[in-house]
Amino acid sequence: MHSIWLYLICVVFSIGESQPQYSYSQKYERKLQNYHQCTNKYKELTKVYEARNLEFGFPSEFERQTALLSGRYQPDIPLPIDVDVYYLPNRYRPEIFLTIPRFGRGVPYSLATLTDVVRPNGPELQPFPSYDWHSTHGGDCNGLTSVYRIQVDSCGNMWILDSGEIEFVQYCAPQILVLDIARSTVLHRYRLPLGIYKPKISRFVTPYVDIADPAPWGSCQKAFVYMADPTGNGFVVYDVSNRRSWRIENKYTYPDPDFGTHTIAGESFELMDGTFSFAATPHSLGIRRMLYFHSLSNDAQIAIPLHIVNNQSYWSLNDPSSGLEHFILLGKRGVQCGIEAMTAQGVLLCGHLAPIGIFGWNISTPYTFHNRALLAENPETLQFVSGLKVRRNLWGQDEVWIVSNRLQRSFGGNLNFNETNYRILKCGVVDLLIGRPC
Repeated sequence: MHSIWLYLICVVFSIGESQPQYSYSQKYERKLQNYHQCTNKYKELTKVYEARNLEFGFPSEFERQTALLSGRYQPDIPLPIDVDVYYLPNRYRPEIFLTIPRFGRGVPYSLATLTDVVRPNGPELQPFPSYDWHSTHGGDCNGLTSVYRIQVDSCGNMWILDSGEIEFVQYCAPQILVLDIARSTVLHRYRLPLGIYKPKISRFVTPYVDIADPAPWGSCQKAFVYMADPTGNGFVVYDVSNRRSWRIENKYTYPDPDFGTHTIAGESFELMDGTFSFAATPHSLGIRRMLYFHSLSNDAQIAIPLHIVNNQSYWSLNDPSSGLEHFILLGKRGVQCGIEAMTAQGVLLCGHLAPIGIFGWNISTPYTFHNRALLAENPETLQFVSGLKVRRNLWGQDEVWIVSNRLQRSFGGNLNFNETNYRILKCGVVDLLIGRPC
């Protein structure tokens, strides 16, 4: 108990400390010194899944061998990107979903469930909803081509953003697909029209679904979906109820060349990605709701009122000045931040590249260096945080779910499959925010 209060005192001290004369790097170093005075070890999150390499299950040995011989399954190619969970009633352990985009042709399926079957490299995956949904590898656009990220809502539905491309070749139009998880049935499908996406350029990687009628009183049908297109340097807004979409692209959705070099655990790669991740003001706070977003290759955090971004009349296609006056530059980090997520308390979480860890910012405070707290640092288990969700369990407690991978080594082709490369981790939100063990 004493260690918890010491941690809280140190975090408050480091946030409230006034150091106007220091450069960003000096401020960063001083804040880390404050943090390490409060803890002498890295944050250990609860380990749910660890793997040296992904173990894919198949409907039969024949299917496995066919995929291997055709090159549609190359064991060293797949890279997990996102995680989400669904708590079934009266079941302690949630169903855990993992996405594996088809960066290359050797990925047999790009949406999977985690099983209890243990193989030499780690637990076995199984395709979701079934192998048939993935087996044509872009030959059937009614199936799934390549899924980067997903979102599970409170009604037991999975919102899937399918990029429609394999190895950066567009086979199908990007689409939003909504599945009833329990029944594996399609509830909604929307294919993006030409003009909203850029063939051979766009790559939709992150959906954020804001639902006005969540469970238990609603049916999760009144929603807006925000779809990040980092290679197209913009994002798409989809009004689900009216089946209408529009594209937003301006100077705030672009990367910054100064942040095109990404360094993780001492290894660097080049990537110029625009708009990457979203979060929104929680309904429960009772304040004006904002959409928060940022580009991966940029250090700027941006916000825009939700009632503006959700109003199609503000946006004109191919006009970078549309609605520009409504964008708010909240501040700059001085470092890249990956995927983000919002807690019910209004704390925006994001995985930073340096130091390697999860930072939190209370949205009721200015977006400054001193108001961003390092909640979990671990250069071993948190490189690179590519999936981050806040989900409520059956006992009414909010949990943070994380998938981490060694993206920098994957890009460089030097993954070591004799060591752990992929992890799913979790922690209670309250535990994370106040520094208790997960």
